[in-house]
Amino acid sequence: MIAAFLHITYGFFIEQRNKRHLSHIFGQYIPPSVVEELDAAGEEVSLEGETREMSVLFSDVRSFTTISEGLDARELTQMMNEFLTPFTGAIQKHRGTIDKYMGDCVMAFWGAPLADAEHARHALLSAFDMLDAVKSLDDAFAAKGWASIRVGVGIASGDMNVGNMGSEFRVAYTVMGDTVNLGSRLEGLTKQYGVDIIVNARTRELIPDYTFRELDLVRVKGKHKPVAIYEPLGPSDTLSDDAQRDFEDYVNALDAYRRQDFEAARQVFEKLKQRHDSLLYNIYLDRIDRFRREPPPSGWDGVFDHLSK
Repeated sequence: MIAAFLHITYGFFIEQRNKRHLSHIFGQYIPPSVVEELDAAGEEVSLEGETREMSVLFSDVRSFTTISEGLDARELTQMMNEFLTPFTGAIQKHRGTIDKYMGDCVMAFWGAPLADAEHARHALLSAFDMLDAVKSLDDAFAAKGWASIRVGVGIASGDMNVGNMGSEFRVAYTVMGDTVNLGSRLEGLTKQYGVDIIVNARTRELIPDYTFRELDLVRVKGKHKPVAIYEPLGPSDTLSDDAQRDFEDYVNALDAYRRQDFEAARQVFEKLKQRHDSLLYNIYLDRIDRFRREPPPSGWDGVFDHLSK
């Protein structure tokens, strides 16, 4: 009887020690509920580097340097706390792992330490929640005399390396690889195309019930192979008739542009611009004007080179 009691007691303390160890490692990165799932599943969590398909998200407040110039140190800290807190909440609500904060930028990923078959969807839902959080701050910021903020979000899905990485002095549980670099580039492109969220083709493939508008075929800095970039419009079954009409017209205009039927493309983009004066439509109208003056070279593939980050 005593031996059985000691065995049970020993097992309890070992279990509690393991749970504390797990919480210590991941508590600062992921929601407590996910830590509890890891513990309940009894899975061994490897901190060594491994490759798996995941999704990564980068968000950045636009023109934050200009906004921050008018604030003293205390106000700047308060402002950052007020938008980073709901951003973090949005990520953790959808089972994301916070990688790091870089000033006003947040980096997060899905699919580790706990595998997540819906990593792309959870990343996208977090992005939409972050945009909603920004809008909800407008009145509170205005009452304090602060400028309203807007955010750009880039999401890339694909293979990446995850694990504890760093030096003998400091390590961090993080992700690395081409997909991660692409996610950062996509966030930067949101400003170029005047949209809030840009995702890569793999993210789009993994969320088939959403409608995504292809923005462009681009070659980003540091990569030779062109990639298609997309703007998520929302669940396909919730698009309004007007939104669906605009989407179909846009697809036709983009197809004409790539076939080098520039006059047909111009007519449709002009029609779309009359409905909504979008930066995206103006981008293509400017390109079409240039190509009508100077036709693209033989073998033109429709790829646009973005040379800056």
